[in-house]
Amino acid sequence: MNELSKGKNKKHIILALLFLGWCLSYLDRMAMNVSIVEIAKEFDLSPAALGVVLSSFFAGYALMQVPGGWLADKFGSRKIIAISIIFWSIFTVLTGFAGSLISMIFIRFLFGLGEGGYPSASSKAIADSFPKQERSGAQTIMMSSNSLGGVIAPLIATPLLVWIGWRNVFFAIGALGIIVAWLLWRYLKPENMQSESDDKEAVKKVPFKDLMKNPTLWKLAIMWFGMSTLIWGLISWMPLYLTEERGLNLLAMGMLTSVPALTGAIGTIVGGRLYQKHFNGREKYYAPVFSLLAILFLYLLFNAPSVSLVITYQALCTTFHGLVFAIIMAMPHQVFSKNVIGSSIGFINLGGMIGALLAPTVMGMLIGKFNGSYTAAFIYLIVCATFTILAAARLSHSSKRNQDMPIEKSV
Repeated sequence: MNELSKGKNKKHIILALLFLGWCLSYLDRMAMNVSIVEIAKEFDLSPAALGVVLSSFFAGYALMQVPGGWLADKFGSRKIIAISIIFWSIFTVLTGFAGSLISMIFIRFLFGLGEGGYPSASSKAIADSFPKQERSGAQTIMMSSNSLGGVIAPLIATPLLVWIGWRNVFFAIGALGIIVAWLLWRYLKPENMQSESDDKEAVKKVPFKDLMKNPTLWKLAIMWFGMSTLIWGLISWMPLYLTEERGLNLLAMGMLTSVPALTGAIGTIVGGRLYQKHFNGREKYYAPVFSLLAILFLYLLFNAPSVSLVITYQALCTTFHGLVFAIIMAMPHQVFSKNVIGSSIGFINLGGMIGALLAPTVMGMLIGKFNGSYTAAFIYLIVCATFTILAAARLSHSSKRNQDMPIEKSV
């Protein structure tokens, strides 16, 4: 096997392992969203209290986004990835030992803090392992794991929940995390994460304050705030919505929610491919339209007369969400130098996680305030998602990008 073939194989293995790490993280998160029905019964929690439990993860997760990106840029992705997975796996196990509302909130906060280092570190690993022209495609394939995890997680977590109870679900997933951390540590060695030797990218360090002056960075963060609010609001509350409002049992709910997750994964993968061929430089035209369509199908979802239409509209909503998500995650690899990709992805993800943090709690409060009605909660998602349209419409076109990207001039 020649060196070129070896290099391609290494890149593909790295991408597969990073994808596996994302699937695990998503399984951990979805286990809580699936288990929340049983947890609510055991702890006798109100909708507002449930929202706080669901949001506590995102509080820690959001808090770690920027520090996680900075640490990945400074110390390398391998260390941060391994530490992050081990840390969150420990607190996944501890979730199964939670004995009160306060302990559950505290454990889930620390769980989020541990998981918060993985997004930036995995994006940094992509930048270190792939040449620039391949990074956007690799990034969107990796990030499609979010939606694919939504397909797999209910199919795994829901039957386990029924068979062994919610506490044992977290014990099993935590043990799996230690194995995944070992696999990633074993393979993500410097000699395996080296892109082409003739890579001409500059390696000059860029101060974080200069990165913060980049307007495109802020626009992408706002875009992800809106889309993250939409998707995590749905993920957090659709299990209860389908069981309480639409009358489904746990197994039926788990199976049906995997359908929109699958279409979201397809949307992200297709979006990544289209970005490389058509969207690059035209983000301001495509992203607002896709965002508007996602909002339209969200509106139709909660007004649908039947369960089948609810799932159909949710699937269409997540498809267009996936297309927008692909643009948000692919664009940084074309705009920013790889030596600041961890920090830039971390900041963009911070915007998204603020939305994800607020969505479950605000929706829970609105559901409680309006006597169990979900209408106001879904309207909240629509309002936040409109920020994506506004920010996307102001993205700079490719021909003007050098004026909009002072960071590119300084590296």
